[in-house]
Amino acid sequence: MRPDAPLRLASYNIRAGLGMDLRRDPMRVLDAIASFDADIVALQEADFRTGKRPTALPRDAIAQRTSLVPLPVAENGVSLGWHGIALLARPDLVAQQVHRYPLPGLEPRGAVAVDLPDLRIVGVHLGLLRHSRRAQLDHIREELDALPERPTVILGDFNEWSRKVGLGRLARRYTILTPGRTFPASLPLGALDRVAHCHRLSVRMLDIPQKAKGRHASDHLPILAEVERREVA
Repeated sequence: MRPDAPLRLASYNIRAGLGMDLRRDPMRVLDAIASFDADIVALQEADFRTGKRPTALPRDAIAQRTSLVPLPVAENGVSLGWHGIALLARPDLVAQQVHRYPLPGLEPRGAVAVDLPDLRIVGVHLGLLRHSRRAQLDHIREELDALPERPTVILGDFNEWSRKVGLGRLARRYTILTPGRTFPASLPLGALDRVAHCHRLSVRMLDIPQKAKGRHASDHLPILAEVERREVA
């Protein structure tokens, strides 16, 4: 990523395609993703939770509808993601390495880090309980600290309702941005979906397109950000 070439990133908990109207419509989700005009999209709940966790989005329609392709984070041929976390990217953004991290806690959770040229993207979907989230954030921070340094952005569903407490373990290393209330989509009360970035990046939150607001393809609203590399002396 060149300093003069910002990337547009999005994060969206798609609830396996189940909208606020209780209709499961994966094409509606893909149309919302296409409206982001994003270079990279982190998805949560991209796979069903039963059996081998098959994808909730038709794989052959993703590129056609969004011009994005799945990055290779899945460990089998039926899932789009890992622990439901999937990453879609422009076809020219090639994953150099994929890191999968099982996370501690009462629920099965995970985080996925993908090394792209000059950028590390980390997708997360943290637990419902704060003590689990704190242990998960400790684990994510420690795992990322053990990797070779690379400009890093973390995005996803943090499941933290408070804007003041609960994410301090991550704030020791990263700037956390809370773009606004995202859950539930029909009447947002909680800012559950967030972006965190290291000091080598500059991040600006963007408004989501009207098309992604009005039809409520999920119980979460998406978030959208522009990321640039910051020159560090």
